[in-house]
Amino acid sequence: MQRSTQAYTFSQFCEKLRRYCAYQERCHKEVRQKLIELGADAQMTGQVIVQLVEENFLNEERFARAFAGGKFRQKQWGRNRIIRELKLRNISPYCIRMGLSEIPEQDYLEVLQSEMEKITKGKKSITSLTARYKVAQRLITKGFEPDLVWQMVRGGD
Repeated sequence: MQRSTQAYTFSQFCEKLRRYCAYQERCHKEVRQKLIELGADAQMTGQVIVQLVEENFLNEERFARAFAGGKFRQKQWGRNRIIRELKLRNISPYCIRMGLSEIPEQDYLEVLQSEMEKITKGKKSITSLTARYKVAQRLITKGFEPDLVWQMVRGGD
């Protein structure tokens, strides 16, 4: 719902968005969208975002780290899915790399193994090409790298 007139002053917008950003990490795109919902014009949006960055309420590297670490730990997303989601939020390649650095390689491989075991649990075997393909597709859909997935799926021989 967009308002036709600007209902808030600069300081009111800043206060509302400080609370919005303090609740959880936000990216610039989310803050911009929230300001538009509140009825801010383009100039006001830019000024508020600059203010929030200066006050460190808004930090894209911190957002990328929190997002990548959280989605990996909570939802067991693979790197490709995390990268795709961060790109949708217009996060810079540098910040994406920093976000991915939050995922230790050993933990990543353990989660991939665990996800594969969840998918194959109760199945007698995954020796047929069709069964392997289905397992691999589910893991790739979760964002794990195809090369790594196929290496693990074939490791079952």
